[in-house]
Amino acid sequence: MDHLDILENKSIHIIREAYKQFHQLGLLWSIGKDSTTLLWLCRKAFFGNLPFPVIHIDTTFKFPEMYTFRDHWAKEWKLNLIISKNQEALDRGIGYATHDAITCCDELKTKALKQLIAQKKFKAILVGIRRDEHGIRAKERVFSPRSENFTWNYKNQPTELWDQYNSSAESSDHMRIHPLLHWTELDIWEYIKRENIPINELYFAKNGKRYRSLGCMPITKPIDSTATTVDAIIAELKTTKTAERAGRSQDKETAYAMQKLRSLGYM
Repeated sequence: MDHLDILENKSIHIIREAYKQFHQLGLLWSIGKDSTTLLWLCRKAFFGNLPFPVIHIDTTFKFPEMYTFRDHWAKEWKLNLIISKNQEALDRGIGYATHDAITCCDELKTKALKQLIAQKKFKAILVGIRRDEHGIRAKERVFSPRSENFTWNYKNQPTELWDQYNSSAESSDHMRIHPLLHWTELDIWEYIKRENIPINELYFAKNGKRYRSLGCMPITKPIDSTATTVDAIIAELKTTKTAERAGRSQDKETAYAMQKLRSLGYM
């Protein structure tokens, strides 16, 4: 097996273990490259037929291209797609034009997910985050328990040695499961190339700019780039010194603020 085979096998093992332990399971799909790769792996783990729903937390501020991509592939892949919004916050006027990125992410993402978990009684959520994305995410575990208040105690995480995961949720309200923690950004793109995974057009350069990480329109900025193909993106990543999420406003807050956001349940 090559490097990508090893990554794939480990992720599929985690996905199947999650389904074995938690039948009230959902998959978060942000429409970005990581969550779409995770969706691909989940479909592969169950031979193209997902036995659990796919969840999109809709802030209503995503790029039009993201909604088009979501609707097309949800239909093409016959997904049981759940779209959730924090309508109460939207009705109060919470939005990226009038509030800071941390407030909006908490209100429109974290609380929207909390409402959905309570409504649908999910016991576990699959999330496509990686340890190399952000310093605070390096503290995560593959099976990460959340309290009934939805908080994440980053100082008290279960030990995971030799791929032995603590998948018990007896002392938690729900479990976050991260099958891509061991992947890097470069791994993701090389796997996308190998598997020919559909990826949003926003990742490819137009007029000297492209998006390296996708979020909500008001707080996501493009980078300078001439990469118009997956091969070109891979070549670019091998030389860049710029952080992957440099264009995401919430990541430019202080490290403490981002850690607080994650401790409150942010994806």
